[in-house]
Amino acid sequence: MASALIYLFVVLVVAAVIYLLAALVFGRGEQLEALPPGATPTRLPAVDVEGADVRSLRFQQVLRGYKAAEVDWALERLANEIDDLRGQVAVLQRQLDIAGDQLQRARSVDREE
Repeated sequence: MASALIYLFVVLVVAAVIYLLAALVFGRGEQLEALPPGATPTRLPAVDVEGADVRSLRFQQVLRGYKAAEVDWALERLANEIDDLRGQVAVLQRQLDIAGDQLQRARSVDREE
């Protein structure tokens, strides 16, 4: 009985030493250092968000996923950017329609003369 307890104790000590050595050599398995509290990796340009900007977005991880405030902020910024771009497209489409109408009127006037 005593030898079994000694054997169990030795196995636990060896496992603990191996674990500590692996933790010192390999770290916690993270690719990057952990962020200091309150810091965020979430960044977007103030204007002209591009696809690469969205693809490079990173959010601070918390216990149950990502920090909700950062995700909400990023989604709001992207929604505003999409709204702005759609507004610009609508304005350009109206200008194109007006220019097309003017071109057709000018061509019909030229044909009449």
